[in-house]
Amino acid sequence: MRDADRIREYAKEKYVLPARQQKQRRFSIRVGDVVRELRMNRAVPAVCSALRTSEFRQSNDLQLVDVSGPKSGQSTTVIYTYEFACAKQSSPPAEGSWSRLRGALKDVFADLGGGEAYLRAERSNFYATKEDE
Repeated sequence: MRDADRIREYAKEKYVLPARQQKQRRFSIRVGDVVRELRMNRAVPAVCSALRTSEFRQSNDLQLVDVSGPKSGQSTTVIYTYEFACAKQSSPPAEGSWSRLRGALKDVFADLGGGEAYLRAERSNFYATKEDE
């Protein structure tokens, strides 16, 4: 087995599968952890390369969302953050939360004469009158 295949397989077993089982949307892999655990001290560029490949992302249905570390991208301090691609597609749109809230205070405003009447009353009383001063 080539080093790159070994790295990708290890990352899948150690990081991808547990994150998927725990239903995490995002997870991160620190290059230094992989290097240390696989005892590949002189292979930092190989680890970085293997974790960046489209082969790794596609075979695990991942999307690379962030890379942090030095500009060279070749260090044990590099952290790759992935997101499951299927999680993005299956998540409800953000407007779903707002549409559930729509009409939530309908009854409250009805008791006050409607939303528009409530706002007019609030606006008319916003500034203190000369009598109040």
